[in-house]
Amino acid sequence: MNQPIIQDMINTILDGMHRPHLTETCDTVKTGDPTRRVTSVVTTFLATHAVIEKAAALGANFIITHEPTFYTHHDSVDWLAEDSVYKAKRKLIDDSGIVIWRLHDHIHMRQPDGIVLGLVQALGWEACMQNGEPHYCVLPPMTLAELCAQIKERLGIRHIRLVGDLDAEISKVVLPVGAAGGGLHYQLMKAYQPDVIVCGELNEWETSEYIRDANQQGQRKAILAIGHANSEEPGMAWLAQWLRGVYPDLTINHIPAEDPFVVV
Repeated sequence: MNQPIIQDMINTILDGMHRPHLTETCDTVKTGDPTRRVTSVVTTFLATHAVIEKAAALGANFIITHEPTFYTHHDSVDWLAEDSVYKAKRKLIDDSGIVIWRLHDHIHMRQPDGIVLGLVQALGWEACMQNGEPHYCVLPPMTLAELCAQIKERLGIRHIRLVGDLDAEISKVVLPVGAAGGGLHYQLMKAYQPDVIVCGELNEWETSEYIRDANQQGQRKAILAIGHANSEEPGMAWLAQWLRGVYPDLTINHIPAEDPFVVV
């Protein structure tokens, strides 16, 4: 079996995003030696302790994660030098010989955005995309309650937080995944005039308050917060599928990090 060098595989992935390689980026190797050859690959939303254990059990030596491994955007570890949680996680990684590389900026820069495209595919909305743009979908008319039930069933998630009227009829949906922030929410609202925003997480003093005021004024708008991990995990599953086409002889698995939150 042809086993590529990890760094060569990283370069192939970056080339596959069809965008210039960024020099200022969080998309860097976080642990391990990328000059080694790949045994097998795991993609995930986030390289949690549990994901790393599962990857090691599968014999993988290369994890591609979308979000940070060490709890800050650029994975700075100076503040964790004597931290017991960090040391236990780092020991697991080092003992397993796993290289962890983050793919965040480049996959979002791809046209269309690979993370959003993965979510649309998981929801079964590909035919509803407008002009090949996964951020904006026009669905068959349904109530907001029916939309929530469909999202929960198709993504296998437990809960959705929302602002809006569950009886309202909706059709036009925009999808600012992850923690896109109010700025992108407002841009998408201005561009598409959606009935519903489906986001990952939000600042609770931004778009949710705009939506609350809109409803008080008689405008039937809504926002659904499905969770950061829930909104972006399908994109990393899409990456695993894409990689299997590029490297058909390699074992490539997707291991979900899963939603860390429960509601009590």
